[in-house]
Amino acid sequence: MALLVFTSYAFYRTRKKKAKPFPKHWHNMLLKEVEFYRLLSAEEQLRFQNRMMQFLSEVYIDSVNLEITELDTLLIASSGVIPVFAFKDWHYTTLSGVILYPDNFNEDFQFSDKSKSKRIAGVVGTGRLEGKMILSRKALHHGFKNDNDGRNTAIHEFVHLIDKMDDQVDGIPQILLQHPHVIPWLKLIHEEMGNINQNKSKLRAYGATNQAEFFAVASEYFFESPERLKKAHPELYKALVKSFKMKY
Repeated sequence: MALLVFTSYAFYRTRKKKAKPFPKHWHNMLLKEVEFYRLLSAEEQLRFQNRMMQFLSEVYIDSVNLEITELDTLLIASSGVIPVFAFKDWHYTTLSGVILYPDNFNEDFQFSDKSKSKRIAGVVGTGRLEGKMILSRKALHHGFKNDNDGRNTAIHEFVHLIDKMDDQVDGIPQILLQHPHVIPWLKLIHEEMGNINQNKSKLRAYGATNQAEFFAVASEYFFESPERLKKAHPELYKALVKSFKMKY
């Protein structure tokens, strides 16, 4: 995996706090559980470890009706680091905490509901939950266990946060896209959304909901199955390589 490190980062606010040392036994856990990490060089793995610990020093992880495990913590931190790994100094300044639920939940954030309304696997909070992310543990683990479905709920939600850095969740992350690329990106989005609606796309149907969901769905596919995306949707793959400053 080759990485293009983006060094011009003055446009986002720094929020550095002292990070704890990386637990040595996490290295083997990452090798086993996180393919993105496994494909990095030894030097890049060290940088990934440091980025994880910096993330955990700035964002707390809480839970509802479950005890947080080391693996939960490791997967959440990895999900936050992966989409911005090529950016030298990135901080999720709009995120204060991640709340982990045992399972999917409904619009009222109830997970014990046995009805079909329990469909939400992750969400970036608004209103009273501003600055929070709610994730289903079941979905979190599934995203890293299954590398063939192009789905990773936690990365999906962190991509929404990246999109939100310009105060709008609209599928046009100005922090990633230079102005000349915005119009071609919008054109590509709507072409691909049309392909989804006509069953001509490898992206899941949820990507056709709106521009923001398309960006998040395409991004999770990009990070989980880059070669498959490159083969099926080469123009989309190229656009995401430019956005995330990363090339597999």
